[in-house]
Amino acid sequence: MTGTIWPPDFENCTDPKYLVLVQSLRCAVRSGHLAVGEKLPPVRDLAWQLGITPGTVARAYKLAVEEGLLETTVGRGTFVADGRLEPMLGPEPLVTLSQSEDVDLRAVRVPDVGQDKAIHGAMARVLAAEPSYLLCPDSVTDLVARQAVVNWIGHDIAARLSIDDVVLTLGAQNASMIAMQCCLHGSSPVVLTEEVTFPGVRHACRLLRADVIGVGIDQDGLRPDRLEEALRRHGAQVLVTSAQAHSPTTVHTPLARRQEIAELARRYNLQIIEDDCYGLNASETPSYRMLCPDRAWYLGSLTKAVSSALRFGFLVPPEGRAQMARHVMQSNCYGVPQPMLDICAELILSGEAAAIRQKVIAAIEKRVRVAVNILGSWDIRWRRDVPFIWLKLPQGWRGSTFVRACDARGIRIKSADEYALPDGQAPNAVRIALAPELPVADLQAALEIVSELLAKPPLWNEN
Repeated sequence: MTGTIWPPDFENCTDPKYLVLVQSLRCAVRSGHLAVGEKLPPVRDLAWQLGITPGTVARAYKLAVEEGLLETTVGRGTFVADGRLEPMLGPEPLVTLSQSEDVDLRAVRVPDVGQDKAIHGAMARVLAAEPSYLLCPDSVTDLVARQAVVNWIGHDIAARLSIDDVVLTLGAQNASMIAMQCCLHGSSPVVLTEEVTFPGVRHACRLLRADVIGVGIDQDGLRPDRLEEALRRHGAQVLVTSAQAHSPTTVHTPLARRQEIAELARRYNLQIIEDDCYGLNASETPSYRMLCPDRAWYLGSLTKAVSSALRFGFLVPPEGRAQMARHVMQSNCYGVPQPMLDICAELILSGEAAAIRQKVIAAIEKRVRVAVNILGSWDIRWRRDVPFIWLKLPQGWRGSTFVRACDARGIRIKSADEYALPDGQAPNAVRIALAPELPVADLQAALEIVSELLAKPPLWNEN
């Protein structure tokens, strides 16, 4: 590939330049202008040819590789891939499934602490009562499950609500979608969230045709000055945040910072959707639902604390908006299936779900200790009840390069790039999940390899 073939027209485009570049690559490959196996210029060379920044080219190359349009080989460069173009909803699925025998430290999984036995027992007790499962669930048949949720969630939330304030959902992702559907309006709605965030946020925004904008964070979470700047510039309707335990950084937002953000929400008429899925332990810090009950949506699920197989979540809308959220949920899927409601209510009201949660926390704490003992000399963020580590890479390593180096040693981890928003910047970091399915000795061995690699950054630089 030489000269100025397939030049994208940046002057007459309104889309981000990296997307225009990717589309131009697609067209060039489909038309045969770029042949399979043909080498593309290095990032800086192509950026100079096109008059754009190297970061824009790098982002376009990354997206094209994720689509299967291009392929990269360390030390050789970037080439047109030998494969068919397949449309994708996004570059990464929300559930990561390992297809190899490598040590997979990408996906967060719930430790096995005997959940199957407890779930089987709950099923047996529910079925012993010979319930009728002929009709769709409604506000009467889900009453016991909503009471169970009030018992399950933290005291600061439960102290201010009744069972009528609870909307049951098919997990936390569904709860987030329902809340956004209740809040977003207009032809070009805008959602704000942390500058690195759980990929489910951008998936939801894409499905709802909303623009998602990242807000800068620090050691205490969202920065109020950056949030106010984004509100002034974009006129956002919704903020999606995880203040209790943020993925991927593990950051906990303290009370003083939450109060500042709540005040900004009131001043700019902003709705706050708080995802508390990783808040396994009861928190002494009030939720946004307590700080600004007129505009805060609180959501959670049993996924991280009990079982990922139980697609049981809940949403607590602002005061007076539960009925609207319930109607939106019914319009989406008619509600959570009654057998699931009964099983989860039995688990919670019997006390078994709480007992499982404590065992899960203990299992997580054990693995966090292992990780901190091995990686503690590096720049890591961790919490004893959060099942992953956030590792800021030392000088000499880049996220993508370090991920490839670990992959070459049979260890799969996630770069910060996978948590960045479409037009955002990713920090030079990786997230390492603590793989409860692995024997502790295997996890320890894998983390020792990670530490060994951190100490030996490459001596060469990629173009």
